[in-house]
Amino acid sequence: MIAMWDDLFTQMSPKIGKQLDNKNGNRAFELMHQELDKVWKEIWRVAKNNSFVCINIGDAARTIDNRFQLYSNHSRIISAMKNLGFDTLPVILWRKTTNAPNKFMGSGMLPSGAYVTLEHEYILIFRKGNKRTFSAEKDKAKRMESSFFWEERNSWFSDIWNFKGTLQKIELKDLRARSAAFPFELAFRLVNMYSLQQDTVLDPFLGTGTTAHACIAAGRNSIGIEIDKNFSKLIFRDPEEIKLNANQLASNRITTHIKFMEDYESKKGPAKHSNSRHGFPVVTKQETKMVIYNICDIFRTENNSVKAVYKPAFNTGSL
Repeated sequence: MIAMWDDLFTQMSPKIGKQLDNKNGNRAFELMHQELDKVWKEIWRVAKNNSFVCINIGDAARTIDNRFQLYSNHSRIISAMKNLGFDTLPVILWRKTTNAPNKFMGSGMLPSGAYVTLEHEYILIFRKGNKRTFSAEKDKAKRMESSFFWEERNSWFSDIWNFKGTLQKIELKDLRARSAAFPFELAFRLVNMYSLQQDTVLDPFLGTGTTAHACIAAGRNSIGIEIDKNFSKLIFRDPEEIKLNANQLASNRITTHIKFMEDYESKKGPAKHSNSRHGFPVVTKQETKMVIYNICDIFRTENNSVKAVYKPAFNTGSL
């Protein structure tokens, strides 16, 4: 129900435009979600059993026909996903920190006419089928290699995330008006939390390619779908830039972890475990086999694809 999407949704269903013209916000809201329902149905079709679906969505506050109200996107999507058969898991609130001094809407300091501002979005998390299991030894090994740091777990699996949104460097005016990209950090966390290295991640709303770039950095395969071909100019920007950003991220994770462990050991004594591939101390046994990769080569291939070749940071080998 954010106004910048009106034209796009009306192109999908002219009925939506008619309802907006008639100032019937509730009906337009439902018709918009019926278009999104088609995407959720396709995700149910293609998603593997035991896989996860993460949807970043904000609710919308909007005035239509002089009536201001909340349009609850997150609750409507949860209902649609449950009807398809997905299990709903605990949600994450992404609180988009801001320095804006005005934290209210409406009549200021006078009662009964003001409204709280929306400063958060939802990350809805669903699973198709039962919990994923790892019975084969190669699957167990890949799971261990895909682990993350103890301190990352503590931050990532909190139900409130606090970091700023992303200012997009978009030169094309039409795309600037349409882009709703989320921060790289958001996608990178989710990719690491709910998939293993070499798994395939699907993004049905590819946009500027944030999820695809996060998958490259995390050693995952990815497939993205985007209806606006103009976005390809951003999705497939300089591969070397993607490589440099991914390798800097890997370096930052290791540096941050080493500093964390120095502080941890100064308070609690020497760590009981060490990572066998990289050599740094870790808090738990589950981190001893994890591998953080650097990209040693990245290039575009045919059919709008990008291929990356990896080696473990501080080490040799390939993924």
